[in-house]
Amino acid sequence: MVNHERQAFLKFFFTYFFSVALLILSSGFFYFEQMKSQLIKEEHFSLIEYARHIKMGEKLNEFSKDFHNKITIKNKHIDISNFIINDDEFSKFIPTRDKKKYLQVFKSKNSYMEKLDNLKTHIILFQFILLSIFALISFFLAKNALKPLNESIQTLDKFAKDLIHDLNTPVTAMKLNIKILEQNEDIKAIKAFSRLQKSINSISELRKSLTTLLEHKTFQITNLNLCTILKETMELHQPNYPNLKFEISCSSLHINANRNALTQILHNLISNACKYNKKDGYIKIYTKNKTLYIQNSGANIEDTDKIFNREFSTQNSTGLGLDIVKRLCDAMEITIQVISTKNNDNCFSLKFN
Repeated sequence: MVNHERQAFLKFFFTYFFSVALLILSSGFFYFEQMKSQLIKEEHFSLIEYARHIKMGEKLNEFSKDFHNKITIKNKHIDISNFIINDDEFSKFIPTRDKKKYLQVFKSKNSYMEKLDNLKTHIILFQFILLSIFALISFFLAKNALKPLNESIQTLDKFAKDLIHDLNTPVTAMKLNIKILEQNEDIKAIKAFSRLQKSINSISELRKSLTTLLEHKTFQITNLNLCTILKETMELHQPNYPNLKFEISCSSLHINANRNALTQILHNLISNACKYNKKDGYIKIYTKNKTLYIQNSGANIEDTDKIFNREFSTQNSTGLGLDIVKRLCDAMEITIQVISTKNNDNCFSLKFN
């Protein structure tokens, strides 16, 4: 399961599960409060029954040692429905024939607390069982809900792969014809030919990026030396930009990633750093704490929050290349960020796990 599928799965799972869990927990709470009220009523009734046995002169053998009583003198009238809940016992005043004397009966809260603890245990256990059942239901519902979406994505991926594969033939033919035309110095000097050459190279690079992106589900993650791949990528771009100053500081940094995808990410970022740089500018590439920094002296990026959006575009470029970079980074759980300062200094960072 790739990153975007995992996110969709977790959102559906937790939305459904937490909704049901909230209902189960709130139902359990209200049931507990209702049963607690019922237990208190039973304790109240037991005190009334105990007092009745005393007033009738009946034997008290059926009552436990939790019960006791005494005669209390009260100068004011006490309502017959009184029931007192103390920290360690319940008590109740029962009127006698003498209006100033009341029979006060007591019962320890030990049995009540034991019943209350048992009630809590049963409710918690029952809720745990229900939550476990609904967690499984949520899991299967989330999986089934994503199934049609995955099928649609697979169909779209297959169409995209076929389309990109079909583009390979005309792109290859154009590149071969460009090489033939390069042999003619008069044609080579025409600006339109130069623009055509750059456009074909851009199409070719975009095709490579899309091909790599469409393979993200089958990425083989291996342990790689980032610095080795970085130097190989730099060697491809450095000869094309003799006016730029390249500085690289990377000795050895081992990361877990897919080699093709990582190469494509570095290629796109370094290519952009070169193309959108100023004349006689610089490119600094260095590592620090498992983070790669690609810094250049290009024009200030105003919308750093939108630069990775596919819809983002400027006069010089579209956001498709960086959108692919972001998707490849997400697929390998690499955190990519960009910082642009007012001093015409842009810095892309790649944080590896």
